[in-house]
This record gives sequence, C-alpha cells and structure tokens, in this order.
Amino acid sequence: MTQETTLPDEVPAELVELARVHGVRTEYEGFDGTTKHVSGPTLVAVLEALDVPASTPQQVSLSLARERDEEWRHVVPPSVVVREGDEVTVPVHVTDGSDVTVWIEIDGAEPGAPARARRERRDLTQVDVFVEPRTVDGRLVGRATFALPTDLPLGWHSLHAATDGTEARGALVVTPARLDPPQLREGQLWGLLVQLYSVRSRTSWGMGDLADLADIAWLAAHQGGADFVAVNPLHAAEPVTPVTPSPYLPTSRRFLNPAYVRVEDIPETAYLSAADRSLVEWAADPVRDLDTDPGPIDRDAVWDAKKAALEVVFTAPRRAARQAAYEAFVAEQGRGLRDFATWCAIVENLAGRPWPADLDGPDAPGVAALREELAERVEFWTWLQWVCDEQKHIAQRTAREAGMRIGIMHDLAVGVHPAGADAWANAAYLARGVSVGAPPDMYNQQGQDWSQPPWNPRALARAGYAPYRDMLRTVLRHTGALRVDHILGLFRLWWIPRGSGPAHGAYVTYDHDALVGILCLEAQRAGAILIGEDLGTFEPWVREYLADRGVLGTSVLWFEQTDGAPTPPEDYRHLTMATVGTHDMPPTAGYLAGEHVDLRERLGLLDEPVPVVRRKARAERDMFVQALAERGLVGEDPSEREIVEAMHRYLRRTPAALVGVQLVDAVGERRSQNQPGTDTEYPNWKVPLGDANGNPILLEDLFGLQRLRSLLAVMDDPR
Repeated sequence: MTQETTLPDEVPAELVELARVHGVRTEYEGFDGTTKHVSGPTLVAVLEALDVPASTPQQVSLSLARERDEEWRHVVPPSVVVREGDEVTVPVHVTDGSDVTVWIEIDGAEPGAPARARRERRDLTQVDVFVEPRTVDGRLVGRATFALPTDLPLGWHSLHAATDGTEARGALVVTPARLDPPQLREGQLWGLLVQLYSVRSRTSWGMGDLADLADIAWLAAHQGGADFVAVNPLHAAEPVTPVTPSPYLPTSRRFLNPAYVRVEDIPETAYLSAADRSLVEWAADPVRDLDTDPGPIDRDAVWDAKKAALEVVFTAPRRAARQAAYEAFVAEQGRGLRDFATWCAIVENLAGRPWPADLDGPDAPGVAALREELAERVEFWTWLQWVCDEQKHIAQRTAREAGMRIGIMHDLAVGVHPAGADAWANAAYLARGVSVGAPPDMYNQQGQDWSQPPWNPRALARAGYAPYRDMLRTVLRHTGALRVDHILGLFRLWWIPRGSGPAHGAYVTYDHDALVGILCLEAQRAGAILIGEDLGTFEPWVREYLADRGVLGTSVLWFEQTDGAPTPPEDYRHLTMATVGTHDMPPTAGYLAGEHVDLRERLGLLDEPVPVVRRKARAERDMFVQALAERGLVGEDPSEREIVEAMHRYLRRTPAALVGVQLVDAVGERRSQNQPGTDTEYPNWKVPLGDANGNPILLEDLFGLQRLRSLLAVMDDPR
C-alpha cells in the first residue's frame, strides 16, 4: 500500500501510541545490533492493513479514541485462550446496573465428532472486583468480573452471558500447559530430511510421491534404524498449470497437493475397463521417462499427465464401504473442503481470464450458481483430497509399522499465495495491502519479501481462531510430528506495505499465548511432536517460552557458534532438532567446497567483494574442521565424506532430542534446492536427487549406495 499521507516524516506521538495499542512495533533491533526506527508512512500503511484508519492526524486521533473503548463494546470477549489449570478471570460488559448470568458450555466432542456430542453447562461465579463504569457510544457500561474454573478440560468450549433479554457468546479454548510426547522420553531419535518431489522411483511419474514416501520410511527404518522421515510441505498448489514450484508458497496450507498421489495405488484403478486403463498408462508414459532426467523437475508436465489420469480413475465406481468412507471424510472436512474444491473448479473454468468481482470470495453473489454449474468438477476436486488423505495415512501407517517411533514429520509453511484458495476463502481474516517477509539479515542483506498475506490478528481473534484451528487439524492428520516454518511468526511477523522494499516494513505482534496454545492443543489431540524453526532475529525469551510449552526448536550446526567458535556439542539445547544444514543452503558437500559463494557470485547476490566472502567461507570451514579434530572425529587432512560423517557424529553427541540427516548429505549431492533471494534466476525446488556429479539417483538404488549406508551406520551407532 503506497498512499500519500499528511503526516510529517517525524513520527507523531499519537501515531506511535496507535501503533503500540495495535501491536505494531515502531522500532526493532537490526542484525548489526543497531536500533532501527520505522517510518511514519510505513506505520500508516501497516495500520491501514489492520483496518485502522490512520492516513491523517484526525483519523489517528479518532482511531485511538475508538480503540480505548473497544474492549467495552463486547459483552464477553470474542475469544479467550487459557492454559489448563490457570486461574483466569473474564470481563463481562453490560449496561451499568443490569443483571447478568454467565456460564460455559463444555464441548465434550472430539474433532470431527457429530453435533449431538454431549455438552455440559458450568455456571460461573462473579468475583468482587470494582471497575469504574464507562460511557461508551452514549451508553453507561459497567464491568463484571467472573472467574473461570481451574479444572476445565482441554478443548474448544463456549462462553455465554445473558443480560437484558439477550445472549452473547465467545470462544473459550483450554490448551495444554505443556506438551510431553512419550516418544521424546526414549533418548535421542534421528531421521532423514527429504525433499519428497526430488526423490523419484521407477514407478513414480517424474517426481516423488506419497507411495515413494512410504517406501523411504520403510527402508530408513529397516536399514538404518531411523525414527522419522521429515518432508517438505505437501500443501496444495494451483489446480492448473503453470504451478508454483515452491512448496512454501502454496495456494492452501489446509489441503494437500494431489500431484503427490500415486495413481495406481487408488483402489478404484483396479476396476477400470481395459480402455480406461490404457488411458492411464498413456498419460504416465511421457512423464515416467522424466525419472532419469537430471533436471530440472518439470512439475507442469507431471501435473498435466497425472490430472488426466486421475480424471479417468474418478469415473470408476466405488464399493459401498469406500463410498461411505468418502462421504464421512467430506462431512468431517465440512465447508472448508467445499470452498477449496469450488475455488479449484472456478480457477479451471476461468482458464486464465481475470477473476470477476462477483466471484471474489465463497459468499460472493455469483459463486453459488457457478458451484452448481460446475458440480461435477467440484466433486472431482473434493474426491482428490480424500485420495490424498488416504495415501498420506498409508505413509504414516507404513512408517509406524516399520518400527519408527515418530513416523512422518510434515512441514507447515508460514503463509499462502496471495491469489490462492486460502486467501480467497479466508479473506476476512487476512490483512490486505501488505505481505510477509524478513528484514535484512546477515545472509539476505536486502531483506526478503515472501509475497504472502498475513493473518489479521484481531480478525482472527474475533473469529475465535476457527480458521487457524481448522487448518491445523487437517495438517496434523496422519502426522507423527510437525515442523512449523518460521515459528517466530506466531509471535511477530515482518509486514511489508505493497510497493515498498523488504527493508521498509514493521513487525506486527500476535497473541502468541493463543496461537502457540492452540497449536499445542491440536498437536496433543493428534499425538504429534512439534518442532519450531526458530532461526533468525528474535528476543531470547521466545526460545525459552517455546521450550516451556514443550515445542522443540531448531539447531543448525553451521549457525551454532559461541564466542566466535563452534558451540560444544554438550552445550546444545535438549528440546531441539539438530541438523548440519538447511534446505536454504547447499548440501554439506557443496557448502564445504564454498559453492554457496560461487552461486551467489553468479547470481549477483553478494554485498561484499568476492575474495572477502571466499576468505570468510574458508575460515568458517576450517574452524569447524578444527573443532571436529579436537574431539577426535577427523584425522589430518580429512576427505569431504569424512567431514560430513564427523559432523553428524558431533550432533549425535549433543543432548538434542532429535537429529536430522538431510538425504542430500547422505548421497554426496552438491546442488542447492533453494537459493533465497532468487525466483527464475535459479531452478529453486526443481533439483532432482543426484550424486556428487548430478547424476540422478532413483529410490530403488538409494539404500544400496555405500556412501548412504556408511552415514546411516554413523547415525545408528548410539555412541
């Protein structure tokens, strides 16, 4: 949002106060340790994105005056999120002098249970707290204070108040004080980190799929003793080509990408006629040839072929039990699934034409008629999500039956595509005119703009956090653990006004007690471990808070330094998942060789002279190799492979609860999967799994590789 403002460059005190009460920070600490101040125009743009008028001094004054009374306009708060066992009071606002009755309806239903599930009423007791009445919108309003019982069960309840013949209602969510997964009581666990699309097999269709995931998990458990396989986000992409390659810029975080479906594993494929079976085979033939292509991965070709085959399978009859299972899934997912499938059908129907105003949202005037007109396509996209869910379930079941104590670790992206399904369906809860990103840091000195619309924190609270809950419930289905990308975004997010560069943004804070608490509640219900990607610039208390809630952090060996030296293994945190690198860095072999410097030089991403950057990279490498040598993990002049294995031995000596091994490190791959700060300049998220020379490695050959077997032996050795 780039609008002119009558505010001077020097930020007025009232604008600073308005920003403060709406959780917009007016300053922050840069990566260089200096305090940065947010400009007046940026504050105005961010406040406007929060639906707070602030473009003139008069609007600032009026908005500030309105905000001071906002809490008093609600009989009960729209949402109250508490930890189990905490002593909490709730303010209730009524016309001064009026009687009020307040109670809780306890929801005895588990997620997906029918509406007839038992609900228990608990009346609340008023506590003696005097607060001076206040005139709000011409009415004298009084405040009564009620205490919540400390023995409320975990779950989603509702808070009610009856006064003057009317009843008000708000959401009441009771969250776990702390997650304590039993798997983490069994000592350090380790697993593979896999970019699933990159791991192809002789039976996949040009990119890795959910059947490949099940096989990877089974093999990793039986041949390496792994306890989990972590994968990139499997969120939904565009329903038509071209599709966005990045798994971190999905159209929906709630639903899955059907490009990961193994067509032949759908039971109805067995009932196709010979002619229809031939259609499926013909669709597969061209993309199966891509499995040995050194890359880049052609997602568009894969999806066009797979979609054509899936349309054939969709027409096959379903047995009574299968049909009943499908209908139960549709009923459980409810309106969210219907809206997602409708959006997919509309995108198909528009075929690239501009989006009409009367279709701008699921409740827009033209949507109901078009949904009926496209009923068969809506049904197709609904069915696809059921198929995805089934195959995701099979992968997790296979992993657990193979002996993994965790199974599949899924990944939750930080946001969604601004023109995607979630942005369409959840527009009322997202901020417009801004995008999410990161301020400049040591590795991205221009800052980053991820182009994703953020949650509007107040709109989300007014909705009782239902959109957030519904998304988490679907993501956590059939999941042993969930990695939350940029979990710091549950505390604060860097909002960048449209038209501004990433450096010209501001941090907007969120109710982290609510967001983290709800995340913990849904994870506990799903039996899943939580891992937060807590890298970057943040206040130290954030990590302590997450640990207090039982959420693991992230430790990356290259980043773990104390006083300019590698952090000793014994000083690592316990509640963390430790890895050597990340998917935003070259694999360890490439990093040791300084290929990240070569790549950034070719792409024009360096802010310092090339010799200086090379010298720093070499010094970093030598420093870590020296630390390995001091602990007897490498000898003199170690080979690349010896260093890679020694780094993983180093991590096995830490108290970290989880240790992750990037699959690319196990095969000697050197190419980056993603280069931050680029789009089309580099084939981000398109690099197929290969060896040190870039030769493709298929899943069937993977666990026979001596290099991989040697590293797995390191990981399976408890010493």
